[in-house]
Amino acid sequence: MLSSGDRGRLEAVVADRNSPQKHVWRARIVLLAAEGLGTRVIIRQSGKSRNAVNRWRERFRAEGVDGLLRDKTRPSRIPSLPAAVRERTVTLTLTDPPGETTHWTAAMMAEAVGLSVSSVQRIWRAHGLQPHRMRQFKLSRDPQFAAKLNDIVGLYVDPPAHAVVLSVDEKSQVQALDRTQPGLPLKPGRCGTMTHDYKRNGTTTLFAALDVLDGKVIGRCMQRHRHQEFIRFLNTIEAEIPAGKIVHVILDNYGSHKHPGCGPGSIDIPALCSITRQPRPPGSMPSRASLPSSADAGSSAVCSDRSSISRPPSSASSSRPTRTQSPSSGPLTQIRSSRLSGGGTKR
Repeated sequence: MLSSGDRGRLEAVVADRNSPQKHVWRARIVLLAAEGLGTRVIIRQSGKSRNAVNRWRERFRAEGVDGLLRDKTRPSRIPSLPAAVRERTVTLTLTDPPGETTHWTAAMMAEAVGLSVSSVQRIWRAHGLQPHRMRQFKLSRDPQFAAKLNDIVGLYVDPPAHAVVLSVDEKSQVQALDRTQPGLPLKPGRCGTMTHDYKRNGTTTLFAALDVLDGKVIGRCMQRHRHQEFIRFLNTIEAEIPAGKIVHVILDNYGSHKHPGCGPGSIDIPALCSITRQPRPPGSMPSRASLPSSADAGSSAVCSDRSSISRPPSSASSSRPTRTQSPSSGPLTQIRSSRLSGGGTKR
């Protein structure tokens, strides 16, 4: 016996052209049985075996229409892996890999235990194993590390308005190489040429400052890597920054940044430096050639407190020291570097 609701659902499944065919003939078997037809007639009209007809009539009697639209789960044709194989894979993953490899890969483990790559990946996923990942655990012993980290990350994520945030770093001992002969350019049907040998022109040091807002890079190459060259690079930055901008310079704790000629000589240095360039009268800007390149030049900058990270100094907070440069002062000659950790970690 069929209720009006079940009959409507079964007839909709049969009439729908997008219904799976297995759902269609199952529903048709039940509809034919509801009309009072015998099993032999249902077998002849549906084209299915007696076992199939009896099975789906019993399924409908037990579970209703939903039982016709859902298949029961069956075991996979591929037997599951034995527990000993899974245990051996996990145990082998926890050991060091053979040879000089750094970690186990899925292909390497599959070859070692005689499984497929997908099986190894399923075992790793089930046990939470990730041999390719490393978690660093050595942290800084600086008691102010958390505060400095929040300050630096805050500068990157939410820089102050009307300010420039620069991330400064150096790369020393850069090989200045040149090919012994010039090569020919690339043309259709011909590869570019390059000599196999080269000549050395010594080494150079690259100073670079990245503007985190627009991605602009201020770079300069110098022969040596001392505090004098670092001060000259800061003068280059000062000349590139528009007037009236507050500059936040984020540095590491390299020795040239902590030299007495680049700062007050204190070991406990704030996490950033702020430079305020005031507009100069027309004709008062010194040329770049006239900028001094050593620490003997007159100092005109004072590092700001780390409390100025969250917002630029304003006239309302007169107690907070700011870093200003007067129109008549010379180029920048003092700087402080950020020390995020006592172990030399760069940020």
